[in-house]
Amino acid sequence: MRSVPVGRKRRADAVGGPQTFRSPTAVVVWWVWLLFAAANLVDLAVQGRDHLSLVAAAVLVLVTGVAYVTALRPRIVADSARVTVVNPLRNHRVGWANVTKVDLADLLRVHCRDRDGDREKTIDAWAVHYSRRRKLAAETRAHRAAARASSGRRSSFGTFGLENFGAGRREQGFGSPPGSEAASPAEAEAERITRVLNEYATAARAETVWAAGTVEVAGTPDSAGGIEPAQGGISDSAGDLEPAEDGAADLRLTGWLEPLTSTWSRKALLALIVPALILLIVALV
Repeated sequence: MRSVPVGRKRRADAVGGPQTFRSPTAVVVWWVWLLFAAANLVDLAVQGRDHLSLVAAAVLVLVTGVAYVTALRPRIVADSARVTVVNPLRNHRVGWANVTKVDLADLLRVHCRDRDGDREKTIDAWAVHYSRRRKLAAETRAHRAAARASSGRRSSFGTFGLENFGAGRREQGFGSPPGSEAASPAEAEAERITRVLNEYATAARAETVWAAGTVEVAGTPDSAGGIEPAQGGISDSAGDLEPAEDGAADLRLTGWLEPLTSTWSRKALLALIVPALILLIVALV
């Protein structure tokens, strides 16, 4: 019989429902475009009577499909068992135990083992963008500012530091470390999402290692030297007996160990192919 320790069980149960991470800017762009396209389609339906109006309407429908695929679809869905990366045309799903790390480049990247487990695969998540160039530039400025501050302190000993005191404070700003620069809200959110996903993966790997090494406990010695039958549960620090939840533990372990699955999105493909065919037919007629 396999049961989850009280501390681990409570930590697993504390995880809420699925969390969805996506770009708020992309969602706003989608709704703005949708309203714009709807208004223009209504106008074309009322006033348009020629072939050019049909072509314009078909173009609006095609661009709406592109906006849906690139702006509304991309997102990351994380629950207690797995992470799902929804990209414009493909869906990637993998259990947390197979996620090796999550980091940031120009996009958020999920590193995981492939289905065979013999090599690592990287999934780029379109939902989270990150300016790596801006980050590198900020770090370079921080190193240069720190070097200037260090050289300024060394050269100021002869004049008791009075020459460079004002310049150093003006350059660094009061109460801020040398070269520090506040990250933009989008970058700060990308770093937060990366941290949350890494916490999911780290906790799942630790729990999986523990669960894989757990053996069935048949019973415990009683005070008289005999064997006390197993109670079907485990005791917490207060001595209360908590029933084992073998089914829940097995389901959670199965979700963690889910291999990488990548599939094409039929809805996204139809959102592009159908308007493109309509535009082609209208243009050729």
